[in-house]
Amino acid sequence: MDLNMANDTENKGFFEKLKAGIARTRKAFVKNIDEVLLGKRVIDQNLFEELEETLIMADVGPAFTYELIEKMKDQVKRKELGDAELLKKVLQDTIAETLRKSEAPLQIPQNGLFTIMVVGVNGTGKTTTIGKLAHNLKNNGMSVMLAAADTFRAAAIEQLEIWSKRVDVPLIKQKTGADPSAIVFDAILAAKSKGANVVIIDTAGRLHTKVNLMEELKKMKRIMGRELPGAPHETLLVLDATTGQNAVVQAKMFHDEIGVSGLILTKLDGTAKGGVIIGIARELNIPIRYIGIGEGLDDLKNFKSEEFVNALFEQDST
Repeated sequence: MDLNMANDTENKGFFEKLKAGIARTRKAFVKNIDEVLLGKRVIDQNLFEELEETLIMADVGPAFTYELIEKMKDQVKRKELGDAELLKKVLQDTIAETLRKSEAPLQIPQNGLFTIMVVGVNGTGKTTTIGKLAHNLKNNGMSVMLAAADTFRAAAIEQLEIWSKRVDVPLIKQKTGADPSAIVFDAILAAKSKGANVVIIDTAGRLHTKVNLMEELKKMKRIMGRELPGAPHETLLVLDATTGQNAVVQAKMFHDEIGVSGLILTKLDGTAKGGVIIGIARELNIPIRYIGIGEGLDDLKNFKSEEFVNALFEQDST
């Protein structure tokens, strides 16, 4: 099969899966918007209030909702909008514009060692995401190594070990309770000696000891930077879409404490709260690198704003 045709087929397959995956979000969001606008020809304050309530319930966030409603009101005043059905087009265009600003695929240089520190609270799918990311990068011709620096939970080390075997990449680990910074140190030395392209580091996510966790992550960053100038080159935060606005709160906290350079939004296929991706894009100004829409190895993909908006509004991918 021609490579371009193969890629087109794969992209088409993923788009269909994305459409199916965010069906619950679409039902809770677009269909509710349709119900508000259905048959209404007059744009008045009551309509805006109904629309505002629907948007807030869809987890798109207060900042985006306020901006959108104000934009619509302004267009009505200027007589650019005279029909309620046109509001949906404004909504779609505004979402597309907001998400487009957050679309930024992870760029990994061909030469040298690139380090990725993956952070996030327990339960977001962090370790599973690392396995899928390793698979993705390996399929793109990179030599990948994993580091199990979540030494607080034995289960985290075991889970990462299962993933390392599944995707056939080496794992650097120590026993439960070991110093995470020591594992990071070992991983960088091992990667340098073996000529690896990428090291992906799993970290703890226990929020009930938030201060300790953040200090631990800062120490790991310092050790990495000392052993490899510029490291970590990417600090990826994994967020669970099913938590809605809590994901925004988590992102702000991690970003304020340690600095986050990219986001991965998981479990979009299991929630009606996928609208949170819009709130995240509007409020955080952090690139969305990947989205996860399933359990399969290939269900972690680069975030593409146009694909997401088309899937949300059930339009064919171009």
